[in-house]
Amino acid sequence: MMRASIPAIVTVTLVTSTLLSAGAAVGQDSGAAKRTFSSGYRFVEMTGEELFANVCQGCHMPDATGASGAGTYPSLAGNKNLESGSYPIFLVVNGRRGMPAFGDMMTDGQVAAVVNYLRTHFGNTYQDAVTTKDVQDARR
Repeated sequence: MMRASIPAIVTVTLVTSTLLSAGAAVGQDSGAAKRTFSSGYRFVEMTGEELFANVCQGCHMPDATGASGAGTYPSLAGNKNLESGSYPIFLVVNGRRGMPAFGDMMTDGQVAAVVNYLRTHFGNTYQDAVTTKDVQDARR
């Protein structure tokens, strides 16, 4: 029985071009080129939206409604505990229970940005913005 064989170089070329095409399509679909991701211990994201998307939503979910399973992650949506800006600042800087402390990983501006984002999104309408000075005071 005779079998037709495809030369190895043709096979490698076909596989490589298929993978490259798939990678290009993925990058075009997701808008990933616009996203910012941290590569080390300190976060590089600067806006509250970026920080929430890359740091917080993994536990609190994209819609901030929280989750339970391996742990309990409280809902941040419509959360009355966010009324006083000092409370979420304290939690982000120092952590609590299962939430890690992010104070060493974020600047005062980043903490203020993510806290202000949470306090003005997801059904929260607290308009009195926290400042970097508020974060500095909480770190003492």
